[in-house]
Amino acid sequence: MNIRRAVSLLLALTTLSTFHAAAAAPTAAKPTPVILATDIGDDIDDTWALGLLLKSPELDLKLAVGEYGKPLYRAKLLAKFLQTTGHGNVPIGMGMDTEPKGDGGQAAWVKDYDLKAYPGKVFADGVQAIIDTVKGSPEPVTIIAIGPMPNLAAALGRDPGLARHARFVGMYGSVRVGYGGSKDISAEWNVKADVKACQAGFAAPWEMLITPLDTCGIASLEGARYAQVRDSKDVVAAAVIENYRLWSRAGGQGKEAAESHSSTLFDTVAVYLAIRQDHCRVERLGLRVTDDGFTRIDPAARKVDAATAWVDLEGFKDFLARRLAGPR
Repeated sequence: MNIRRAVSLLLALTTLSTFHAAAAAPTAAKPTPVILATDIGDDIDDTWALGLLLKSPELDLKLAVGEYGKPLYRAKLLAKFLQTTGHGNVPIGMGMDTEPKGDGGQAAWVKDYDLKAYPGKVFADGVQAIIDTVKGSPEPVTIIAIGPMPNLAAALGRDPGLARHARFVGMYGSVRVGYGGSKDISAEWNVKADVKACQAGFAAPWEMLITPLDTCGIASLEGARYAQVRDSKDVVAAAVIENYRLWSRAGGQGKEAAESHSSTLFDTVAVYLAIRQDHCRVERLGLRVTDDGFTRIDPAARKVDAATAWVDLEGFKDFLARRLAGPR
């Protein structure tokens, strides 16, 4: 074989090899369509969770719905946050006008905001918006639920087949650990605030993954990680910190807290679980929501996947700080 022919053959083989390698390489996964159901405006962790969701390219926010009363206040917070951060095309659903009423610790941020100025769609019936978004999606929708769930329960009641088209990821319960790391389990707020709605959510036949207090109850940022977010020029991080400062001054943490550390960021763990679970230990457990607001292990109850312990809590904190502070 002469040299010219050998070189030609080598080039052909190299080209063929490169083609097959490219064909075999995995393509980037499509973002998961999600609905966020949130009682934003009470505890500040919902705002941090919304920020994390918007900074996560793995997730595609199709609808954000205010949960648990205060429909106008929550809708205005969602609208201003989304518009401020360049996501004003995301539809918003107003929750049912139930108890509680009024507003909360972030009211100063939206006091002059006109919901009619929001460029995206605002659905007066958030319950129907949930149903239509799930049923109108060509692929299953992940519902990220980070508050009491009267609207989700109403959606399930209005369309019992809804759960067959959705996956549920949420922040609920206390399996073996209570608030503050207590060995006594707690009647966790998102459960006890509307027990019947939570029972309906846990009974629905969707795939279900939760972060109970066992994991989310010890999630926070401090030190260099917190400073990374606080000092970031990113528009999402800036909106989160602006709201945190207002909430802290309104009595949530004390006015200086927002300069040094976060509050407990319960709801960010639910958003994390919608993306990945490698920093947690996930168990499949029968969990029963009792009438007094506890989530008790019961082998006879419906099985739920629960992130019951951290494998790498520091890794999660690195992930959270890096996501919020850096580019999308």
